[in-house]
Amino acid sequence: MSEQETTTTVRDDDLRVVASGGAVHRELVIPGAELSWTAVRSAGPGGQNVNKLATKIDLRFDVAASRVLPEAVKTRLLALAAGRLDARGCIIVTAQESRSQGANLERARAKLADLIGAALVPPKPRRKTKPTAGAKRRRLTAKREQSEKKAARGRVPTD
Repeated sequence: MSEQETTTTVRDDDLRVVASGGAVHRELVIPGAELSWTAVRSAGPGGQNVNKLATKIDLRFDVAASRVLPEAVKTRLLALAAGRLDARGCIIVTAQESRSQGANLERARAKLADLIGAALVPPKPRRKTKPTAGAKRRRLTAKREQSEKKAARGRVPTD
C-alpha cells in the first residue's frame, strides 16, 4: 500500500481497540506500523522446545509517536503503563503463556488492546462528600474517650 492512499479498512497487522465504560463506547484502530515486536527465548512451558525456539513475544508501542491517540489518552496510557515503559517511553507488553509464537503474539496484542482500551475511557469526576453528622459525633466521642483513657494512666494524686 503506498503512502498516498488513505483507507479505513483494517489490515491484519492493525490493532483494533474497543473501550466501553459506563455510557462511553469508543473504538480505535492502531496501524500495525506503529507496533513492533521481537521474539525471544521463553521461560514458559515447552520442555526442550524452550531451549531451541524463540516463542516469547515482546510487543512495543511508542505512545509519543502515535498519530492515532489523542493527547489526553496518551497521558492516561502512560500513567496506566508506568511499570511497562522502557527508557525511550515505549510500552513493552510480553506474552509467553503458550508454546506457539503466533499465539503469544495474539496474546500480547490483546493485552495491549486492553491497556489502551482502559486509557480510552476518561475517569469519572470525583464528587466531594462530607462526613455525616453521626460520623462526626462518633469520631469526637471516640476521641474524647481515648483522651480520658490516656489521662487516667498518669500518676494518682496523693491527698
